[in-house]
Amino acid sequence: MLSRFARILFSAGLLVALWGLSTARRPDGQVWVHPSVAPSDAHPGPVRILRFYASVGTLAPGQTAQLCYSVENARLVHITPMQSAWRALDRCFDVVPEHTTHYTLMAEGFDGTVAASSLTLPVQSPPAARPSGLQYAVRRRITTSTHSRTSS
Repeated sequence: MLSRFARILFSAGLLVALWGLSTARRPDGQVWVHPSVAPSDAHPGPVRILRFYASVGTLAPGQTAQLCYSVENARLVHITPMQSAWRALDRCFDVVPEHTTHYTLMAEGFDGTVAASSLTLPVQSPPAARPSGLQYAVRRRITTSTHSRTSS
């Protein structure tokens, strides 16, 4: 019981000490602890999309690609056809589109302005492994070789 009381007392003392540091001032009048937001950041500039791209140019069905984006001074970020996105200076995430998909990134600024950027990620079936003419030539040669061995 005494150790629980000692922990509570220690925690309260630590909180009082931190509060005291936050209100203490240096002899020159400056505060010891500065706020997390600088005065110049209180009114950020216009919203900007710095980057929006895919890690590959073309995909086959079932393959994974990364969509990457970077926004500045955004209050809200939305990527269609997806449901949501996050405000981030740099962010990448995996997508697995089954067909060619058009993605649109929209970022709304603190002042209500909207910036948009879009890209299309093509999904194409891979080409056939061997053209049919090549398969015929290979089969014919194998058939001819087998026939000549059996007749000798």
